[in-house]
Amino acid sequence: MHEMSEYDLKRAFRRMSAIRQFEERVEKEFALGNIPGFAHVYLGQEASGVGICHDLTNDDWIGSTHRGHGHCLAKGCDITGMMFEIMGKAGGLCRGKGGSMHIADFDRGMLGANAIVGGSPPIAVGAALTQKLRRTGHVAVAFGGDGSSNQGTTFEAMNMAVVLKVPAIFVIEDNGYGEHTGVDYAVGAESIADRAAAFGMPAETVDGADFFAVHAAMARALDGARGGSGPATIVTECPRYLGHFVGDPQPYRTEKELADARARDALKNFRARVTEAQRLKDADLDGIEAELAAEIDQAVTAAVQAPFPDIDELETDVYASAY
Repeated sequence: MHEMSEYDLKRAFRRMSAIRQFEERVEKEFALGNIPGFAHVYLGQEASGVGICHDLTNDDWIGSTHRGHGHCLAKGCDITGMMFEIMGKAGGLCRGKGGSMHIADFDRGMLGANAIVGGSPPIAVGAALTQKLRRTGHVAVAFGGDGSSNQGTTFEAMNMAVVLKVPAIFVIEDNGYGEHTGVDYAVGAESIADRAAAFGMPAETVDGADFFAVHAAMARALDGARGGSGPATIVTECPRYLGHFVGDPQPYRTEKELADARARDALKNFRARVTEAQRLKDADLDGIEAELAAEIDQAVTAAVQAPFPDIDELETDVYASAY
């Protein structure tokens, strides 16, 4: 913590708080019928995404999952543009055509959310190979859940990343469930990190509700990737506050489990650490939360009133065009 500036600490808290408030509002707006399709929120996992993305630049690339709102905000995507997109409005980051599970923002190095479990690792390896061949010094990060750790796409991507020695970092966010199936049942190995390490790369498991633990692990992975040592894997064990999707009744979880998940609050943990160390004051953090609340209110109001994409755009953005 002491190596981070006051600006960095405030930026980390701002992004975690943005995710928390944004996702709570998404949950509300979905219930009101303002969000079409499904929504999978990132509540409880804020420290994981922000800890991973904190030291990335717009020229470092990430590939996300179906639970990708948090990754977008951690990478610095615009709150208003995201709210428009999730509501399917023309002013969205993808012109309202991607929706909740397919947000992308290439200007921010966000290659896109992916509704395919284990879909991002192969994309990230290709992106990392590009970085290596161009000698940019940048990296590509693939986010996935514990369910993605069982996918052949993930295994092949990890092996290829090691063989080609590309600057790829695999992040497995273990929230205990692949959709509705518990990790204790679905993952045969005792340690997801050990299984990744078997491919020949450094791999470690950290507390995904602790920003500083995640940030430190990412710093180690970045040192190796940017320095030419090749890929690494980080497993962040983080709670999932809600079910697989908004509205999931979660009959497979006990009340105690849900309460324990809420008790592992990344924002409260961060606030306690920085205030006790006298690095930031409660008033500073309260002010950040208030600013974000106003920004999200404005984003929702504008998005609800905004038009849907014009019918003339139905066949645009289907294929990439050569410039």
